[in-house]
Parts: sequence; C-alpha cells; structure tokens
Amino acid sequence: MRYELCTPHQLRQAQAENLPLVLALGVQEYHGEHLPLGVDLLAVTRCLDRLEAEAPDRMVILPSFAYGAASHAVAGAESFTLHLPTQAFQPLAEALFAALLKAGFRNIHGVIHHQTENFAQGMPTDLTFRLAARNAVFAHLEATRGPGWWGAKGMETYYEAHAQGENPFNWVQIHPLMPPEVAEHFPFDHAGEGETALMLALAPETVEQARMAENDTWYTASAPRASAAQGEAGVAIILAHLKGLLGL
Repeated sequence: MRYELCTPHQLRQAQAENLPLVLALGVQEYHGEHLPLGVDLLAVTRCLDRLEAEAPDRMVILPSFAYGAASHAVAGAESFTLHLPTQAFQPLAEALFAALLKAGFRNIHGVIHHQTENFAQGMPTDLTFRLAARNAVFAHLEATRGPGWWGAKGMETYYEAHAQGENPFNWVQIHPLMPPEVAEHFPFDHAGEGETALMLALAPETVEQARMAENDTWYTASAPRASAAQGEAGVAIILAHLKGLLGL
C-alpha cells in the first residue's frame, strides 16, 4: 500500500495490525556513464515494489526521500551528483518522524543503500536519519510521558521489557539494504559488477551497456561482467532479508 494512496480507514487498519511503514532513502550520485544517477534510490524502491507485489496489504510505503549527502568523493558537481549538507535535511527528517509518531505509527523503517558498507559506524546520510529518529522518539516520549519518564516509578521493568522487544527506540529504525550477511553473497560496489547487475534486474531500462566503454574509472572496471541473472540472484537475497526485517 502506498501512503499517499491510502484512505484514513486503511491507515487505521494498518496501525491496528502494526504493519511496517517503510521509507526508501537515496541520493543522486554519479555511477559511471552507463548507469543512472539514482542507482542508490532505485535499488531500494524497486525492491520495495517487488515486496509490495508479493504482499500488497502487509506494509505501507511512504513517498521516497530522493536526496541526501551524496558527497563529491566519487566525482565533482559537474557529474550531476547532487550533494546536500546534512544540516539541510536533518530537521526535515526529524519533523517527518515526529509527525509519524504523533499520528500513531510505531513500526517505522527507513531503508538505505548509499555508502552502507560502513553502516556499523555510519556515513552522513544514514547517520542523519538515525539521529533524527532518536531525537524524534526522545521528544515524543517526553511530550507524552513527561520529563523524567524513564526514571519515574513504574519503569522498574524497563530492561526486562526491553529484552522482550518492548523498546520505544525500535519505533523508528534505519537499515541498510545490503547488510554484511547479504553483501557476503553478492558483490557490494559502486557502479561495478554488483550495482550494474542490480540495475539490469531491477531497472533494465536505465542501463546503457554500450556506454560502458566510455568509463575510465577503476570502480566501473568490473561492470561488463554483470548480468541480469546475477542481479536477480542478488535481488532474491535482498528480498529474503527485507522480509525477515519487516516481518513479511
């Protein structure tokens, strides 16, 4: 279900069932001459499209966030990479999560593919959304339970409840599309064999294979090895991971 297409009674039912509310996070970044600027976003949105087709009533998909701190580490501004400093979108992310919490959602997930090989320590875009999520939850808890809510009488079972999954800080979570347990079975790269294969499977209309010869960068050298079949195998692994993550 798409949030913007849902009627209020559909969202009330989604809340009653605690269905996952999913936000695709991406950036616009140079991925060689053969791939589109939106690879990192498309990898997430097209995977969510497939999950929705399999289980159309088991999750709600929010409109995507298509911009972020892409950085110019790969190529400069002339490459059409759109880099936004984190301070430009951190307030928006926090306000969005605050609004969703206020609306009553408690099973919110952001999924990102950009620079997630370092997800354990974090990179600017995912760290910004993770901080926004934490700030929004803290603010919501204080607003609804009052200052000192954690130290108040009656919270003695906080750690026991935490261990059983009753953790308010799980209300908003940010995840990599390809965590280590996925990446160990499929090439994780930038515009090389792995991402080219993913696009051949998920968005073949965006891949210009004839332009691979125009690439003169080290990170695209493996791209000609990619195939749609390889990409489909990778997508299957990703979808299995997402299903487990979202409880589908």
